[in-house]
Amino acid sequence: MRQTSTPALAIQHQSSELRSIGPLTASAGAALLFGAIACDLSSSQSELTSELLCWLLLTAVFGISKRRRNADKHAEPLPLTNRVRLMESSVNANPSSISLWLVAISIAICSVFRAERGIIVLLPALAPLLIICHKHLGHTVYPHGGPGVSTLDLLNHNILGATLAAIFSITTLSEWDPIAYALSTVPVFALLIAYSLLSPHIGKQSRWLRALNIEAAAWPLSLRVALIQAIVLGGETYIVGFPSTNLTETLTLGSAKALTWYFALQLARNSSWLAVTIGGTFSLLATRDPFTQQTDTRAFMTVIASLVSLGQTVHLLPKQAKARSALWILALIPTVPYLTNLATIQVARYSALIHVEKHPVELLARKAQAAFDNLVQNQSKTYSAAYAQYQRRYGFEPPRGFEDWYKFAERHQSLIIDEFDIISEGVAPFLRLSGNEVLEIMTEVYDQPGHDLWSCRMSGEPPKTECSHHGRQNDRNNAQFFDMITSKIPSSLNLTFLLNHLDEPTVIIPPVSQQRQRPKIVNLGGQHAWKALTNTYLCEHAEYSELHGLLAAPESLRLTQGLVPILSTGAPSTMGDILYPSSAYVIEDRFEYQEEHDVDWDKKQNNLYWAGSTTGGHSREGQWQNLHRQRFVELAQNLKRQTFSYLGEKDGVISRAVSSFLNSRLYDVAFADVLQCDSKPCRDQRQYFRRKPWASGDRPYYSRLVFDLDGNGISGRYYKLLASKSTPLKQTILREWHDDRLMPWVHYIPVSQSMEELPELVSYLTSTESGQKRAKEIAEQGRLWFSKTFREIDVVIYMYRLFLELARLQDPDRPASKIDI
Repeated sequence: MRQTSTPALAIQHQSSELRSIGPLTASAGAALLFGAIACDLSSSQSELTSELLCWLLLTAVFGISKRRRNADKHAEPLPLTNRVRLMESSVNANPSSISLWLVAISIAICSVFRAERGIIVLLPALAPLLIICHKHLGHTVYPHGGPGVSTLDLLNHNILGATLAAIFSITTLSEWDPIAYALSTVPVFALLIAYSLLSPHIGKQSRWLRALNIEAAAWPLSLRVALIQAIVLGGETYIVGFPSTNLTETLTLGSAKALTWYFALQLARNSSWLAVTIGGTFSLLATRDPFTQQTDTRAFMTVIASLVSLGQTVHLLPKQAKARSALWILALIPTVPYLTNLATIQVARYSALIHVEKHPVELLARKAQAAFDNLVQNQSKTYSAAYAQYQRRYGFEPPRGFEDWYKFAERHQSLIIDEFDIISEGVAPFLRLSGNEVLEIMTEVYDQPGHDLWSCRMSGEPPKTECSHHGRQNDRNNAQFFDMITSKIPSSLNLTFLLNHLDEPTVIIPPVSQQRQRPKIVNLGGQHAWKALTNTYLCEHAEYSELHGLLAAPESLRLTQGLVPILSTGAPSTMGDILYPSSAYVIEDRFEYQEEHDVDWDKKQNNLYWAGSTTGGHSREGQWQNLHRQRFVELAQNLKRQTFSYLGEKDGVISRAVSSFLNSRLYDVAFADVLQCDSKPCRDQRQYFRRKPWASGDRPYYSRLVFDLDGNGISGRYYKLLASKSTPLKQTILREWHDDRLMPWVHYIPVSQSMEELPELVSYLTSTESGQKRAKEIAEQGRLWFSKTFREIDVVIYMYRLFLELARLQDPDRPASKIDI
């Protein structure tokens, strides 16, 4: 007779074990499964309504269960021990009012916390806390009493072992956020109170604080939970929020929660409420999406921690529980998605574009490098050449003092002599006014109400700057900045100019036919500003109207409509602000690059990093999803489950492929704070985005790719990124003073407003050998060029030339010009 093979025996044994699963094992499995479903479906939007629905449904479930038990006299009884029967008899069917309120308060607190903050980071700490309660507060404990003591048994009933297991689980859940830790203590202690009241006492109970029979108290608990939630959140907010939730999602989540509680009660009756706590930890960890984990280590740790929790739950069941080892099949919940994620990452790497010389990044970089080399080589080498170049570009003679400026720039070895189009283009429109008209219009605008402008006067030998404002005292270091500049310029200056205080730009130059009209100040803070900012010009990108905070909902936009020369740090091409370097780049230490804080390329993480706040626009209901920072974080965290475009190659033909996969290991992106929003949009964003605590300003140095994008105005951190050994990716609609001297694809990598190219771009720069090489080259070239052309003296050279143009602009003897320079 042929002997059955070992694999066949194993399969036969497993099949037999599954068929012989006892009621307690089935209850445990159902509690874990429905708990995982509830965690997977959980959403901040449906949390509160589903919690209330859970307790209403639970009342019905308990009623149906009771009728079935009474009808089915031959049902297999659960293997209750004497201690379990003692537990059931010790739970009063009519608990004290205090017990009901305490449990209801605990449940409501947890529900509100999950709605506002998401996961409870310290939830695994409930296990060792419950052990302490069981041992020192007279609660019953139900060890299964099997032979020997395994490691998992020590993790269950030994305080030190359970604490170590909890710490490991907490570590996998946390983002090292002290605020999250602090806030999590509230729901954890609330649950500790609830589970303590649900656990029976061996000794005599206080008549004021009796253990609660949850089966008999589900209905009164639901009423109390709803009342407490309404009080905590504000009755109006709570009631108004109900209709806005997704009914199907709420019903599904509420049902999953109710079934979790039902089967958890069966589990607790025959083992311990400790099993319920640890089972909840398993459900929380097992449903953490590996596709959103930012490191391989974190994804792997999450799987291991979930398996440890599952093992703890299995070993908490009494030894009489039939086929309890069958619960290990639930290990598929965390392991299958994890293995799928690893496989998907590998497939994405192998399907990347092979012939790298055809990749758009390489084509753009080579073309940009040639243009940059030509620009550097063709800078004027003599004063006469610089003079001729000026006339050729602008059709006008240079301002008085241009020769002294040239000698100053040459003496300080400036590599940039001719590339100052930003200045000339900014000043040109105002030459249509005479010098006297320029002075008059600046005075007129400054005396109008509703603006946010500084009036600055530069005079003396050496020149000193004095700035005044109708309502502010702090000038954001501008006077200090200008005095630093003029102290290095070997010329006397006598100037008056207007300076924009706000981050947002301000000047709208009207059509020529309206330029003689009296200037107006218009406040568009929080309003849709697209039409006002683009009305004078034909914009090539009408789709931007909803994609950027400045255009869709600026926080504090004061428009100066008229031919008024005002200095700002940044502005889109449709506006008329005259651009100057932000004082933050030169004066503020927090934006200064310090090489000792940087790390070498090979030691940097191979990912894209960004962290910041939700500044950039004012978030209103139904609008915040389209703002530029929110769209970027949403994409990087893959919250919308959208499709992305990637380049692939088959038989030598390059094509675009669409996929819903985004390799989360390549992105370390999060909001650290939610600001500039109405009440509900603030709350919605805190619920929607995965957030991190504030990190050091040097944190970007630890990633190879660093993202930079606009806030309310320009980004002050940009120079630190350019000077670093990392590669900056820059998204902006704002022009700055330095645009003439930076070349995209040579010194930094530009990113469009739509960001549709970003997934392929990041994948190429991090996951291919040629992409990593190109990224490193751009980092090195940008860093070298920054050190040569963004010196403090280069800022002085720029401002020196700008002062000459402003001096000509407001010269009282200068007539109005009909020719723009």
